Amino acid sequence: MSQQPTSPDQAPANSAGNPADNTTHFGFRQVDRGQKAGQVAEVFHSVAGKYDLMNDLMSMGIHRLWKRFTIELSGVRPGHRVLDIAGGTGDLTMKFSDLVGPEGQVVLADINASMLQVGRGRLTDRGYVGNIEYVQADAEHLPFPDNHFNAVSIAFGLRNVTDKDQALRDMTRVLKPGGKLMVLEFSKPRNPLLSKAYDLYSFNALPLMGQMIAGDSNSYQYLAESIRMHPDQDTLRDMMTDAGLVNCKYHNMTGGIVALHVGIKP
Repeated sequence: MSQQPTSPDQAPANSAGNPADNTTHFGFRQVDRGQKAGQVAEVFHSVAGKYDLMNDLMSMGIHRLWKRFTIELSGVRPGHRVLDIAGGTGDLTMKFSDLVGPEGQVVLADINASMLQVGRGRLTDRGYVGNIEYVQADAEHLPFPDNHFNAVSIAFGLRNVTDKDQALRDMTRVLKPGGKLMVLEFSKPRNPLLSKAYDLYSFNALPLMGQMIAGDSNSYQYLAESIRMHPDQDTLRDMMTDAGLVNCKYHNMTGGIVALHVGIKP
């Protein structure tokens, strides 16, 4: 029997867990904060090989439009230096590589070695060499100097981070003044009917597809739960402001199922 979703209203305001008792959420379960990264890693080790196929099936291909919009709003130009955090299989990295050209640089960073390996293999097979670097990195503790990148992106990765506030602060730190942070992530549908339909789809169809295609229903159950525990649009915008960014705004897509948040480092 599929697990029914918790109302989004019952999720913590910033979905960061409770530092006082050293716990955080892993989907709808509470776990020790020190254990979450390892449990998320197990999920992505499991799904890495079928990640692209499942993205196309789950979103019916619409994820490509969400990512295209992110690229269009990035303002990335030839010669720029870009960091693609949780870059996974490299969809955004490929587009950024085309934009920055041979004089620029794109760093595909992911905490998960399996995803990083799949991304490197995919991009290399497509001839993307020369201006791309691959780094295994934790979004909360980025191994890059201050004021280093013209743009930083994180697509469908922030919800898996244990301390989102710390991650946003570190992304801000590595941006150059005037640089742009783009957070593309699942969010909260604005229409109640769409929200109910989305819940039915997420908690029934996604685990079933995960079992049929990837042989893993539990990981896709977690992914559905993690979306519900992620901060809503206004909360995430405020978190970006608190991290030191200005002109923070968001763009809802597909009725708010996904939102692109953008902020500038002053």
